[in-house]
This record gives sequence, structure tokens and C-alpha cells, in this order.
Amino acid sequence: MRLTLRVWRQKNATAPGGMAEYQVQDITPDMSFLEVLDTLNERLTLDGEEPIAFDHDCREGICGACGVVVNGEAHGPERTTSCQLHMRSFEDGATVDVEPWRAAAFPVVRDLVVDRGAFDRIIQAGGYVSVPTGAAPEAHATAVPKADADLAFEHAECIGCGACVAACPNGSAMLFTSAKVNHLGVLPQGAPERETRVLDMVAQMDAEGFGGCTLTGECATACPKGIPLMSITSMNKEWLRAHREVARPRRK
Repeated sequence: MRLTLRVWRQKNATAPGGMAEYQVQDITPDMSFLEVLDTLNERLTLDGEEPIAFDHDCREGICGACGVVVNGEAHGPERTTSCQLHMRSFEDGATVDVEPWRAAAFPVVRDLVVDRGAFDRIIQAGGYVSVPTGAAPEAHATAVPKADADLAFEHAECIGCGACVAACPNGSAMLFTSAKVNHLGVLPQGAPERETRVLDMVAQMDAEGFGGCTLTGECATACPKGIPLMSITSMNKEWLRAHREVARPRRK
């Protein structure tokens, strides 16, 4: 296969950026999209040019480190991560645009690399549970109903890649935040921080500059792990419940 790649190049966070065009040959259908960028970078390095910076780590669709917009779609035309997107999804001779995540809360660091530290700060605000120190408790000491365990696992699949934010026309992080809130909120281990968790994480999300949610559904469509859109509705209910609990006067 032979492709024309139009890649966003930006030297640093303050420098102006633009699209640069490259011809890439000898692409096999089984290569991943990141392997194509590797191939291009090898050529650029040999030619004495600056290679394209992009995020990656495990390349197994687990870590959530990779993430680029391919032809206007987060992670590309398939519902998977950029590292698991294979070139059989493209036609020979096609022109492919490659851009970084576009969101105010994800500033570009260089080329295709963006700063996703806002996600870390949202988790730090409440994405944890209290555990007693000392010996580890027995594995079955706290029973968890099967339905609750399944729901927790469904939301725990979120890898924090940011595709939901990149796909959202508002740049909202509601799907990511709701996945983290619901993952812990349905478990008995997460009960002590139930109210403060959702209030603090949503407040931090707003402070980071993410856009508001209008339930367009693009986030759930782009999510490579299939976090459901109803997750946002569940978090909204939890947020309202937490506000009522915090405002309710306590008996002495």
C-alpha cells in the first residue's frame, strides 16, 4: 500500500502549527497505524529531519496512552485504539489526515502529543476508596452482588485515552468522569466517599475547562471500550443525590 499522510506538526505549545504532507510506501494491511508512523519516522530520521512526536506505550489497546484524530475521527474509522487500528481499514492511495486531540483542556505539547494531565487531576479529586491499614482482608469478606460487580467492571474498562473528549463537539469529559464515579460508586468499598467523590470530581472537571455535556452521544460512539452513554445519566443522578445529602440538616 501507498498512502499520503497529512500530519499536524507543531514544535511546542506556543509555536504555530500546520499540516505537513508525507508519502509513505510499502505499507502492509496488517500494520498498525502507529507502525506506519514508526516507518515514516525512521525515514525522517535518516533524512536528518525531526521525527513526528506521538504518544504510545503498550500498543495493546490497554494503557490508553495513544490517541490521534484520523480523518476527523477519534482513533480512526474503527472503534478501537490508535495502536490497534490496522491499515486494512484504508484504501491504497488514500490521503489520511492525522491530528492531535482537539480540546481546550488538552493543550498540544508537540506535534500529536497533548497534555492529558487534567484527567489525572480529576481522578486525584475523588477516584479512590478508603482502606484500613494492616493485614489484607479476606477476598470474600465483603459480598458484592453480581449485578453491581458487572456494572463496576463495565465502567472500570475506561482506559482514560481521551477519545470521548476529542469526539465531543463541546470537548466534554462527562463520559470519562462518569465512568470513574460509577466504577467505585456501586461497590460497597466506595460507600464512605460516595457523596464527596462525585461532587469533587465534577467540580474538578469543570475547573479544568472541559465543555458542558449536551448528550450528543459522540463520546460513547468513539469510546474504544464501549462505556455506555447511560453512564452520564447515572452520574447526574448521583450528583443530585449527593447535593441533597450534603444539604440535608443532621440530627444531633
